[in-house]
Amino acid sequence: MTPPARHVLVLGGTTEARLLAEALAADPAYEVTTSLAGRVAAPRLPSGRVRIGGFGGAEGLAAWLRAESVHALVDATHPFAAAVSANAAAAAHATGVPLLVLCRSGWEPVPGDRWHHAASLDEAAALLPDLGTRVLLTTGRNDLSPFAGQDRLPRLDALWFLARSVDPPPVPLPANVEVLLDRGPFTVERERALLRERRIDVLVTKDSGGAATAPKLTAARDLGLPVLLVRRPALPAGVARTSHLSGALAWLAERT
Repeated sequence: MTPPARHVLVLGGTTEARLLAEALAADPAYEVTTSLAGRVAAPRLPSGRVRIGGFGGAEGLAAWLRAESVHALVDATHPFAAAVSANAAAAAHATGVPLLVLCRSGWEPVPGDRWHHAASLDEAAALLPDLGTRVLLTTGRNDLSPFAGQDRLPRLDALWFLARSVDPPPVPLPANVEVLLDRGPFTVERERALLRERRIDVLVTKDSGGAATAPKLTAARDLGLPVLLVRRPALPAGVARTSHLSGALAWLAERT
């Protein structure tokens, strides 16, 4: 008799989450549900079941894990989704559901890079005026407010920003900003052309890792531009993690 499919909940929104859902949906041993936060207006939907919207914190996620008889939980959210990762860890602890963090590796500098690091968006905003005056800002639509200077950091008001995001960002925005709506993956040639055409002299981004948006770093290196890179938040302690799809599949095979 064939055993029932094992239910895996993937907290998604990344390329890694989509690839994992595709692999699990193709395997009859698994039933996969991907949860998307719903912050992007037209997300790329993964294979299998899809759930859009929050759970209501750690307690709501724990209740959903119990109600849906979830066998394993994979946190494959964006490396900067710290609140979601914390809720996943708390819900897994409360329910006893095994948890794995599937998180792509961060970027590593190579010769020619001019990287400056910041521990937070607020620190990046404070450092930025000393690095350039025409800024390509690729921190995401919900993370532009730290760069809205006004009374808090008035030096930012003298800078010009090109803010790129998938969907229109909410206010507050920098004083001098042009919003560019675009979605990766991008090419080095296209990124280099953008930097030249807009006379960008500094790039601000998060250490998201992955290949889809890495060409901007190569383009900045080619043009000798400084990059202000925001470091990732720490992952919850004591949680299993992998940076590869093969590692996630092996972990699931051992625990479900």
